[in-house]
Amino acid sequence: MSMSDPISDMLTRIRNAHAVKKPTVSMPAAKLKSAIATVLQDEGYITSFTVDGDTAATKTLTLTLKYFDDKPVIDSLARISKPSLRVYVGKNDIPNVMNGLGIVIISTPNGVMTGQSAKAQSVGGELLCSIC
Repeated sequence: MSMSDPISDMLTRIRNAHAVKKPTVSMPAAKLKSAIATVLQDEGYITSFTVDGDTAATKTLTLTLKYFDDKPVIDSLARISKPSLRVYVGKNDIPNVMNGLGIVIISTPNGVMTGQSAKAQSVGGELLCSIC
């Protein structure tokens, strides 16, 4: 069965794993999901991630979630751009999340990065999700 929105599925799996305090969460792997996981790791929201499997059909992305004082580091995950309504922003319109306490992940021509990095490189793109 094909999935209509794999990014929303990834974010929902992370939210559900945090709700029951699981140390890891697994999902089908994709290049965009791996790029988002790289941003999450670079920003300190997850400990690590691995991609296991031989073929594209069997690849699995496993995230090791991060907790502080038995509370998840990620407070909220929100999908911004959806398959039914894409949200694109220019370099001057990239939003701040909670006055800089959170991040927005944006897909640009230079790759998937945070809103801060996109502003620094002076590029815009599609807003994928916000995290705080």
